[in-house]
Amino acid sequence: MENLPKCPQCGSEYTYEDGELYVCPECAHEWSKSETESEEQGPVVKDAHGNVLQDGDSVTVIKDLKVKGSGSGIKVGTKIKNIRLVESDDGHNIDCKVPGVGSIRLKQAFVKKAN
Repeated sequence: MENLPKCPQCGSEYTYEDGELYVCPECAHEWSKSETESEEQGPVVKDAHGNVLQDGDSVTVIKDLKVKGSGSGIKVGTKIKNIRLVESDDGHNIDCKVPGVGSIRLKQAFVKKAN
């Protein structure tokens, strides 16, 4: 049997296909296959200018940031390589290592994608 997604409404694993839709027999919720595919791709994180970021991208800091425990903080123009995107409720969606500071999570609003 193929792996069908669980129902996003009630979490039931007894979903079935009906044409271009998935259907849950327990709660009668219907959703399209394209909705499921976009959810499986992970979070869509955009920089301050609306460019989509991906794992492994390089970004540049666009604003001076204060960091607790660090005397200097992160200066404008600091380039950060090889970012990793994570899901976060507080908006800190970028996991990275900043030169001179160490491992930290940044908000996407304070970076722009580097060329």
